[in-house]
Amino acid sequence: MLKKYSLLIGLFAIGAFSYAQSSSKAKVLLDEVYAKATSYDNIYIDFKSSLENTEANIKQDTHGNVTLAGDRYLLDYLGAQQLNDGKKVYTIVPENEEVTIEDVTEDDNTVTPSKMLTFYRSGHNYQWDILQNVGGRKIQYVKLTPIDSNAEIKSILLGIDMQTKHIYKLIQTGENGTKTTLTVNSFKTNQPLSSTLFTFNEKKYEDKGYYIIRN
Repeated sequence: MLKKYSLLIGLFAIGAFSYAQSSSKAKVLLDEVYAKATSYDNIYIDFKSSLENTEANIKQDTHGNVTLAGDRYLLDYLGAQQLNDGKKVYTIVPENEEVTIEDVTEDDNTVTPSKMLTFYRSGHNYQWDILQNVGGRKIQYVKLTPIDSNAEIKSILLGIDMQTKHIYKLIQTGENGTKTTLTVNSFKTNQPLSSTLFTFNEKKYEDKGYYIIRN
């Protein structure tokens, strides 16, 4: 009996040690990704987004792009544009001819464009996952599990290009079974940007007859 318990304890210790190694290795890689992402003056990303829920028979594919510079960003996605100038967030919807203006808020449970390359820094457990070969590129996946047991997100798989240390793919699985996949088609850094790129011109939209909503 003692031998059986000793064996079980030994196996548990090996499993715990292996998990700790996996977590430590994943964290080191994510730290490298963070250091690389924050070293650039700005980043432009063209991406494909896919949303799928088998039970609800939903499958939607779309494209978008975002320019990031520190906390500021300009996002074109789903026929709308979102601008963050560091203080306010402006959501421009041409189809409805309206603009919504809101204060910038920090919500740790929401992956906003300004946090899409750094959100994993807190609130998650890390685990080393599979390695894939994508067109000759080695993509290493890290599995992120929210520490908050009440989080609406079940897990996130972050695919990282091992040569560039850039994020290539993000696969988010919700507790409701919805899977959202974001794949990077183009990743450009330190591009020449207009000095007014992150400036909202309210008069321009008023002259167009847009309805301005302030929240």
